Amino acid sequence: MVVTPVFGVPHVYDFTPHLFSTSPPHRSVLVCIHGWLLSRAYWQPLMQQLAPDIACLAYDLRGFGDSTQQLSSRSDISEMATYGLTAYAHDLNALLEKLEIDHVWLMGHSLGGSIALWAAHLFPERVKGVICVNAGGGIYIHNAFEKFRNAGKQMLERRPQWLQHLPVLPWIFAKIMVQQPLSYQWGKQRLIDFLRADPEAATQSLLASTTEDEVHQLPNIVAQLSQPVYFVAGEQDTVMEPRYVQHLASFHQFFRQGQQTVVTFKQCGHFAMLEQPLALETKVRQWLLTNG
Repeated sequence: MVVTPVFGVPHVYDFTPHLFSTSPPHRSVLVCIHGWLLSRAYWQPLMQQLAPDIACLAYDLRGFGDSTQQLSSRSDISEMATYGLTAYAHDLNALLEKLEIDHVWLMGHSLGGSIALWAAHLFPERVKGVICVNAGGGIYIHNAFEKFRNAGKQMLERRPQWLQHLPVLPWIFAKIMVQQPLSYQWGKQRLIDFLRADPEAATQSLLASTTEDEVHQLPNIVAQLSQPVYFVAGEQDTVMEPRYVQHLASFHQFFRQGQQTVVTFKQCGHFAMLEQPLALETKVRQWLLTNG
């Protein structure tokens, strides 16, 4: 675990051991972006599998995981001082500048996928490609989004810390949003991340990323991207159904040219990197080593 300030806010990240070594440079660094109420921890198994062929970096978004300190000290211009997708994209770019990493592929899970797409749009000279894992969208259904936002806000308001001491809860978290239950340890990790997420960051990132304007912007962003963009869907994902992943992918030029840019994993819910790690590793290797 390493800490680096980004716009005055400490950001915690991990990386594969050889990333900053003096060994011959890798084609591009794979930067992993976690989803809402999660952390960088969920990328660790995949990062280990990809080593030593692909250098990886995973970090905690501002307000989540271990990046929850000094949030009010963010020092950039006011229009970015939010928890919206563009603000997080600017955070990512600033982190990469600090680390002197010039060329990256971005792999984002769920909310992290939207952040990755925005970063690719805003910083095309740095971002060479994007992999969206259980991420899609572009269709705004008012009633469904209102229910989702209200449920999220209510959930965040009911997070007493003593919940972490209930031994049954990790088993419950291990079953949420997945096709087959995860291990007890992953359920415990999800519970920990749920409880430690900063209230304002969690609430505002939820609200900012689910407005009608924001949802409708994503297809336009994807349509403008010249970099390769690939999508991974879970056949049983009830959070981001495959049809919504397919819809967003359909706006990219590669999809319109007939290329296979969407892969749907069977027996997979909303956590492809934990439910189907070998399948995801295979596709990541294929995409990165083919495109460089």
